[in-house]
Amino acid sequence: GLVIVEATAVVAEGRISPQDSGLWSDAHIEPLARIVRFIHEQGAFAGIQLAHAGRKASTLRPWDGDGVAGRLMMLMMTPGAPGPYLAASAGMWLAMMIAMMVPAALPLMLVFRGLDRGPRGGGDPLLFVLGYLATWSAVALLGAGAQWWLHADGLLYGHRLATATPLAGALLIAAGLWQLSPMKAACLAHCLGPLGFLLRHARPGRLGAFVMGAHHGLYCLGCCWMLMVLMFAGGVMSVVTMAVIAALILAERLLPAG
Repeated sequence: GLVIVEATAVVAEGRISPQDSGLWSDAHIEPLARIVRFIHEQGAFAGIQLAHAGRKASTLRPWDGDGVAGRLMMLMMTPGAPGPYLAASAGMWLAMMIAMMVPAALPLMLVFRGLDRGPRGGGDPLLFVLGYLATWSAVALLGAGAQWWLHADGLLYGHRLATATPLAGALLIAAGLWQLSPMKAACLAHCLGPLGFLLRHARPGRLGAFVMGAHHGLYCLGCCWMLMVLMFAGGVMSVVTMAVIAALILAERLLPAG
């Protein structure tokens, strides 16, 4: 028999619809080769229909609109030139870091703001927050780089950009082991006592406020870095995965058992 893969776009912008298959990047070779090998194993021949939709091409899902967010998402669906891809994915990772980590750190930020109003104040709560975000901005850049590398190597799949099941399972096991590790417990101890952290690591002035924020961000990173890695298991474009991880991070800090 003959099996034909239809409507395979030769360039990203030539797809008929956003999720059409394509053959415009070296990253597509191995996934398509696996399909060909499977077809041959069944005793059939493989064919492919190369396509470019021209003026009818569409790379945006109708419900996403065609605004800035939609265009950034499309940049991340095709690991072409690293510059635009990394810029778009770094912005997405930074937004995720803020959404997931700021609620968990809010109690400490409020305590710092209250202490700064006292007679020994002199720091700047805004600089404390900026220091905290500086740490997570660096994490966002690392996440964007890891995403581009995995995507370019064909290890992220589908519109959620998730890893294959075996790798996702390995990441889940690794995250579970980290959750039970002494290092995780030590970092979490610094996050659970806002007042204790501020008293132990107090620094004077505005620079001190920035350094304290960055320092606390490092402890939070020690607590949560493996949970962040799970974004690759559930899909870096998955809002559900982000919400579940954010809920776990917040529960660790608010529930009595930690």
